[in-house]
Amino acid sequence: MTGTLPIVPASGPLDADVVVPGSKSLTNRALVLAALAEGTSTLRGALVADDTEAMAGAMNALGARVVLDPDVCSVTGIGGKLARGPLEIQARLSGTTARFVLPVLTLGPGPYVLDGDQPLRDRPLGPTIEALRRLGAEVDDSDRPGHLPVVVRSGSTRGDGVGVDGSLSSQFTSGLLLAAAAMPDGLAVDLLGPVVSRPYLEMTLAVLRSFGVDAGTDGERRLWVRPGGLVAGDHRIEPDASGASYFLAAAAICGGRVRIPDLGASSLQGDVRFADVMASMGAEVHQTPDSTEVRGTGRLHGVEVDLTDMPDMAQTVAAVAVFADGPTTVRGVEVIRGHETDRIAAVVAELRRCGIAADEHPDGFTIHPGAPHPARIETYRDHRMAMSFALLGLATPGIEIADPGCVAKTFPDFFDRLDALRLTAGASGR
Repeated sequence: MTGTLPIVPASGPLDADVVVPGSKSLTNRALVLAALAEGTSTLRGALVADDTEAMAGAMNALGARVVLDPDVCSVTGIGGKLARGPLEIQARLSGTTARFVLPVLTLGPGPYVLDGDQPLRDRPLGPTIEALRRLGAEVDDSDRPGHLPVVVRSGSTRGDGVGVDGSLSSQFTSGLLLAAAAMPDGLAVDLLGPVVSRPYLEMTLAVLRSFGVDAGTDGERRLWVRPGGLVAGDHRIEPDASGASYFLAAAAICGGRVRIPDLGASSLQGDVRFADVMASMGAEVHQTPDSTEVRGTGRLHGVEVDLTDMPDMAQTVAAVAVFADGPTTVRGVEVIRGHETDRIAAVVAELRRCGIAADEHPDGFTIHPGAPHPARIETYRDHRMAMSFALLGLATPGIEIADPGCVAKTFPDFFDRLDALRLTAGASGR
């Protein structure tokens, strides 16, 4: 899907149960562990999108056999024995692939080249590279220090502990922990500085344990993985909480109700707490262990919210904030400046393009509500810009999304599902 996509406004309150694809975060973690294990694993409900295809391709290149399918994904693992190089691994635009695969490459004989598309080359890898060097790996980032492309010339990581900056991205730590499942000594990671996206670290530990690995924490600052125990198995992937947020937000904006089955309070994903933000803004939320429903009340309130633990929700909150009765300030998301684009600057720029007043802060933004006017939204090759700003179009005529195909990164049929949701407007008297 290229060009520009007009968003057709909903004609009334929504009424739907929306099934969203599997979690990207859980799928890519499970793909790594299934590939490193010995034997065949099945992943049920896995996400099939650009990011997970990049991970599957990386694991296949290293000797595993991955058949990526949303119903039953099959992974035949390599027992921790990577194919000998020279090999080139392409991470495409996938940050999780680059940051999870780089530590894995130090388990093999090399040499391996890890690279990606230009936007991914602009994203930092320094904390992982520094940690791997301290563990004894020979990693060459001479083309552009701290960024792709990277050459792993020699692995043989040894040592039972390393410190990692926790302020830039949880993915650096998660990648080390996943690779540690196949390291001969295991690994302990000490978090240095402020820690962002902590729920993703808890997710990583939970996925490790589901594959038989002994993994846990010592206090707030140390995470550890014991050697041995990694086994193939049968795993079910939860629906993607980040992808679900757009549909829950649609109910808050347009009224009516949207329910996400199989995703509730028992989820491993921190972004499931987006529903709490909607409740604080005035929506009615019903959450069970296995489902989440948001109902619009016709009144949304401005809030001040710290999204340190779920920074991917910042853009969705911004879209809802446009329709509130007072300003909304989002804090704690400085990390998203280094994602697919500078998401803080992009949100402010595109809201202003719609005639909405917005202020940029070092770690977030303030949105002053108003009536958006027609606009063509630039998406900066960022799937979350496209999906979040499409919500404005459900309530405002004349909103168009540039480069809508960028959603293929994590949610290829997002706009089909959004349109199906729009068509439920006024369908029920509930």
